[in-house]
Amino acid sequence: MKTHAVAAAVTAVVLAPLARPGYVLRYDMVFVPRQPLNWEMLAPADSLPRAVPLDALVSVANLAVPGWLLQRLALVAVVYLAALGAARLMPAERTGPRVVAALAYAWTPFLAERLLLGQWALLLAYAALPWLVAAARDVRAGRPGALPRLVLAAAPAAVTPTGGLIALAAVVVLLPLRSRTTAIAAASVLGLNAPWLVAALTGAAGGVSDPQGVPAFAARAENWAGAWWSLAGTGGIWNAATVPASRASVLTPVVTLLVLAIAAAGLRVLRRRLPGVADRLLVLAAGGFLLAAAGAGPGEPLLEWVVGHVPGGGLLRDGQKFLIPYALALALAFAAGAERLAGVFARRFEPAAGRMVLAGAVLLPVAVLPDLALGALGALRPVSYPADWNAVADRVDAAPGEVLSLPFEGYQSYSWTRGVVVRDPAARYLDAPVLMNDALRVGPVTVAGESPRARTVAESLAAGRPAAELGFRWVLVRSGTAGQPPASVLTGLRLAYAGPDLRLWENPAAPPAPAAAPDRRVLALAAHGAAAAIVIFYALALLRRRPTPW
Repeated sequence: MKTHAVAAAVTAVVLAPLARPGYVLRYDMVFVPRQPLNWEMLAPADSLPRAVPLDALVSVANLAVPGWLLQRLALVAVVYLAALGAARLMPAERTGPRVVAALAYAWTPFLAERLLLGQWALLLAYAALPWLVAAARDVRAGRPGALPRLVLAAAPAAVTPTGGLIALAAVVVLLPLRSRTTAIAAASVLGLNAPWLVAALTGAAGGVSDPQGVPAFAARAENWAGAWWSLAGTGGIWNAATVPASRASVLTPVVTLLVLAIAAAGLRVLRRRLPGVADRLLVLAAGGFLLAAAGAGPGEPLLEWVVGHVPGGGLLRDGQKFLIPYALALALAFAAGAERLAGVFARRFEPAAGRMVLAGAVLLPVAVLPDLALGALGALRPVSYPADWNAVADRVDAAPGEVLSLPFEGYQSYSWTRGVVVRDPAARYLDAPVLMNDALRVGPVTVAGESPRARTVAESLAAGRPAAELGFRWVLVRSGTAGQPPASVLTGLRLAYAGPDLRLWENPAAPPAPAAAPDRRVLALAAHGAAAAIVIFYALALLRRRPTPW
């Protein structure tokens, strides 16, 4: 129960601002009151399936839970399960080392930076990994119910392509080779990845990505010690705007060195208490670290070639996200090292000295990253959507058709978000296909997107040609942002709604929307159905092993 209390306390401190009403909108984190379910959620027609099956799952959950509550449940699950999972996985009899592991994993630069970037779905993989490793340990030990728990632990990670790949790699690396159970587990986790794999293979978006994305999304230095040392402390994210200010402290690299030294002292203990699993987790962590560092070192040319020539290689360009196994291995080794150091102090001095060492190890992550508290010192502040969004959604619902969202920028800041950059909410707020620009601006660099249709539309808009010629039923213009469309772009459109934040234009000459290929829809449904069937099958298998109270 103590570890539950610690996990709850960490969650309350990190997510305190969410007690206020509204929605926390930051970069990729876009929750809406009710997200509709449409074919774009299952298999995007013109973009890579970066949010498959995530968007469909959110839409289904929205049928029972409003968006504001669903966001809070998701974020609470991320922090709480990360802390509790690390504490339970830590092989120690006493509570102290488990608490150290909980704080060392749930209070990290990685979690802070990805939270500020709005990548809550990737953090589901972060929270799930300790539970997956624990299940893999039990599979190796032949404990009943271990295989269902392994697959169910992988399910939250597989809601995004990156998380699914990390879960699949963990299963392959952690379980014994040439084992029937390993083959079943790997096949099951691969089935969980089927929704985004099928969507990627059948979609119109190009499979390769812009090589300029490699240096743009490479790990960056957060202080004087350089990019690799930032990665060693589980930081180094490419977006400087999402880095807590404490990461720039001159003392941060010194604290990172201290953490690594204590972790090195704990490796022997960890390997002894987790035989077989610890060594394989270290291999997985080393592989993740090398992927994270590839774009910021001599591996950059090779990574650029992979991204530009190998379908799906774009998943590797933001390599820092693959630090998840490293973060877990570091947290466990640090906790084991702190326990060992506490034992030395207790023997040489007195038991109170050992307890002080453990207390210091618990507080060290908080002391080096104090600005994660209180929602990153208020950065995670809920806001409210302007009334214009409901008004526009009602009009689009009454006459469904494709929507072109302008300005043609995927990420912008608004006055009502208090200047915070956020992904265009239109695709999740409106019950219609919405085309946005998938090209990304990273500082002075524009990384080209993969959607051929988005490129065509961008060229037309840049030339000032009328949007009516592009065939969209609706053109949505977000007011108060840079890059407002010139009058020539709106020629031939009829103003259907005008509010302080949004204007909606209707194209009277819009042709009927082309029907999606039925074969593609069947494949998308089959892939999602297979993933759901896998989860249901293993959930029932796990429940059958537990006695019911009736």
